[in-house]
Amino acid sequence: GFLCTVATWRRGRRVLRNKLYGHGLTVRAFLEKLDPTLARVPGAAVFMTGHPHVVPTALLHNIRHNKVLHQKVVLVTVRARDVPHVPEAQRLAVERLSKGFWRVVVGHGFMDEPDVPRALERCRAHAVPVDLAATSYFVARETLIPSPRPELNPLEERLFMLLAAGNLPATAYFRLPPDQVVELGLQLEI
Repeated sequence: GFLCTVATWRRGRRVLRNKLYGHGLTVRAFLEKLDPTLARVPGAAVFMTGHPHVVPTALLHNIRHNKVLHQKVVLVTVRARDVPHVPEAQRLAVERLSKGFWRVVVGHGFMDEPDVPRALERCRAHAVPVDLAATSYFVARETLIPSPRPELNPLEERLFMLLAAGNLPATAYFRLPPDQVVELGLQLEI
């Protein structure tokens, strides 16, 4: 029972991660090809992403639908480590990219609760110019749908979709202020 559920969850997350990031556009390639005529709006946008080197789907959807990009863009990846607690001094990895982009990787232990706004507050020491009160957080909300050619067997597919449906929303999990979050929908065959 329990071990089967854990194995299914891990296998399902691996399939999901591959679908989200396996063939994604790298941040480096995206920045090299970024259209200089694309409208850049004032302020900062934080895009949550599971892979720090792949352009988040929410960013691509935002450009496609709204035809704009914020002047400051912070790509945030939150990673749980296999230790109970990560000391404050070791939680952040900040990298300034080009064209107003920053990459931030936030590490936490499995007993720590992720808090993205708090991590961004600490990023000011790394010259990341984010005004938390005026920042928009962009997250992709994945809706899982059955695939005609699933990578999981039918029982695993149903179990994984059931487990995923019970997940805490990203807004709550990362402690994002709900009135500053923009969710962009995405359907994924699993």
